[in-house]
Amino acid sequence: MCGIAGIIANNAENYQDEIRKMTDAIAHRGPDSSHHEFYENAILGHRRLSIIDLSENGIQPMFSHNKNECIVLNGEIYGYQTLKSQYPEYSYRGTSDTEVILAMYQRKQEKLIHELPGMFAFAIWDEEKQQLFCARDRFGEKPFYYAIGPNNEFIFASEIKAILASGLIQPKVSPEALSHYLQYGYVSTYQSIYSNIFTLPPAHQLIWKEGKIEVSRYYSLPARDRSISLSDAKEEFTYLLKNAVKKQLVADVEVGSFLSGGLDSSSIVALVDEFLPHQTTISFGYDHEDSELKYAKEIAEKYKTHHIEIHEKKEDLVTSLLKVSPFLDEPFADRSCIPHFEICKSARKSLTVVLSGDVGDELFGGYSFYNTENQLRKHFSYKNAVAKFGLKLYQNIKQTSFITQKNIEHPDILDFHQNSVRNFFSDEDKKQLGITAKYQQPYSFSPHPDSLNDIMRVDLEKFVPGNMMVKSDRMAMANSLEVRTPFLDIDFAEFCIQLPEQLKINNENDKIILREAMGSYWTETIRNRNKQGFGVAIEGWFEEDNLISFSDDLLKNPNHKVFSFIDFKATQNFLDKGQKHWNLLQLALWADNNSKYL
Repeated sequence: MCGIAGIIANNAENYQDEIRKMTDAIAHRGPDSSHHEFYENAILGHRRLSIIDLSENGIQPMFSHNKNECIVLNGEIYGYQTLKSQYPEYSYRGTSDTEVILAMYQRKQEKLIHELPGMFAFAIWDEEKQQLFCARDRFGEKPFYYAIGPNNEFIFASEIKAILASGLIQPKVSPEALSHYLQYGYVSTYQSIYSNIFTLPPAHQLIWKEGKIEVSRYYSLPARDRSISLSDAKEEFTYLLKNAVKKQLVADVEVGSFLSGGLDSSSIVALVDEFLPHQTTISFGYDHEDSELKYAKEIAEKYKTHHIEIHEKKEDLVTSLLKVSPFLDEPFADRSCIPHFEICKSARKSLTVVLSGDVGDELFGGYSFYNTENQLRKHFSYKNAVAKFGLKLYQNIKQTSFITQKNIEHPDILDFHQNSVRNFFSDEDKKQLGITAKYQQPYSFSPHPDSLNDIMRVDLEKFVPGNMMVKSDRMAMANSLEVRTPFLDIDFAEFCIQLPEQLKINNENDKIILREAMGSYWTETIRNRNKQGFGVAIEGWFEEDNLISFSDDLLKNPNHKVFSFIDFKATQNFLDKGQKHWNLLQLALWADNNSKYL
């Protein structure tokens, strides 16, 4: 895991100061070393976190054996040893996965991307073609940003802060990105918060040549469901997940596992045990009665892991926010990033690589709102205009159920999901704040308005890369820790995406395939427990006097930079110590951290 940067420009050696500033800005992503290499028209930079091939042969930027190509890579190519054996003609100098990409490029050029597994963001400069080839992994685990400088320089990096550190870009806030943030609490994975700094979306590649940029999608989610029996699905599920875990355990340093005691992380830990007995597991808990530590401990004892418990130290929220926010270059409202930062910080004391149980909910149907959506489409009024009209009249007389109300409000479950689930500011709210722009990201498929599986696909292309992977990457990299996600192994993920809905969720249960395939690996308590997340309700957070004081300093000051983008007077109406208040506070904190650029 590393940080990458580069500038494509004439007389690239003149940009050595800029590239050094860029890599210094992301030193947290790779504290082990910093290197730069340049050609006449390209300069590449890299920060290294040593995980595979710890020798000098693993250093980046890495030249091919004939020095025609040079690569910078952030990520891991799982199963690279097998790939390497398929390219024996290449003269390898070391044992890194990075060098395998160079071998693939020399034979297949840009077409290599269709065979490349893993999590990655990389750039390859081809000296003969005078071309830069860049790509980002299928699920957006690793970030890639780029911009065009004042002299038509092409500037790229792992994080926005590196691009800003170059001094070549004066950023402009995007009203569309701001609108998306206010609605959902994060910036879309197809945008950055700035209109003149761009993100390469997941599953996309970019080619720069002669000053022209071509961005194209190289991968789409499988759009059709399979027909498969439960018994066959269980067998294939277990085989593929074991294989995913095995591939992601490859490293030249110790690999541990996050363990929450939930179904997903317990499954990962159980399968790791088959390949790596006495693994290290890490758990985080708050010191209140609903702590998950007791569940995690059960699994740790079952598999005799070296278990590390991290207890919340009750640091005040303002201190925590000020510690975390510099690593978030865009406004970001997910409160779980605070405990996630702490668990990554503690894990880094013992480990460099950790496996995570992230994305199980999106693959197996684990969120409660999926169950709500299942109920919505089974309700007699679903897509029934006559019934909806009657219920509208009836609810004027007597209160109706939540399901009835939402069926009246939304034409289908996809609309409910997009405009009710994880939504914070409505169009009317945004209009009051002075934001009239709208943004809806594209998808690699056409979602069916009545399909739960398509809603899960939407989450995989929207929430996962835009929120979950941002949190995972930034909080881990803030602590120079690599986090791997076995559930996003391409073979396993594609299998789960195509499973029929009835193997994921029904009226009685969620995560059916996971429960059926992995239930015997858990303890009885784990099998019967409900989903639980980090922390207390948002109202509890605002009980802290120092957080209110901090909020007042930022949001009750009409001269604060944030009010260059939203209306001050309207903002006061949303300071209700609830989720909207929190989201506005994060927006103001982002503006505060970046005021010198805004």
